[in-house]
Amino acid sequence: MIDKVDEFNAYRQQMNDKILSENNKVLKRIFNLDTNAFAEGALDKRTKELLGLVASLVLRCDDCVKYHLESSYKENLSRDEVMETLSIGTLIGGTIVIPHLRRAFEYWEALETAHE
Repeated sequence: MIDKVDEFNAYRQQMNDKILSENNKVLKRIFNLDTNAFAEGALDKRTKELLGLVASLVLRCDDCVKYHLESSYKENLSRDEVMETLSIGTLIGGTIVIPHLRRAFEYWEALETAHE
C-alpha cells in the first residue's frame, strides 16, 4: 500500500510543477489561494483539514480526499478523528459517496502503513 501514497504524491508534484511553470496568473493565484486558505487562522489547521475532507468526500473528489487525508495525517489527527469525519461526509453526501469512502479508508490505511 505504500506505493499508493508515493504514486499519488509523485504524480501530484509532477503535474503541479508543470502547471505552475506556465505563465498563467490565474492558475498561480488559485494555487496560492488554496495554500493560504488552509494556513493557521481563526480556525486551526486541523479543523480546516477536516472541513476540507468532508467537502471533498461530499463532492466525490478522490484526489482531494487523498490530499486532505494526507494533510490530516501530517497534522497528527487520529484514526478515530478521521473516521468520524468520514462518517459525517458520508451522512451528508449519501450512499453515492460510499465508493469514495472505501477508497478514502484504503488510502488512510496506506498512510498508516507508509509511516510505521
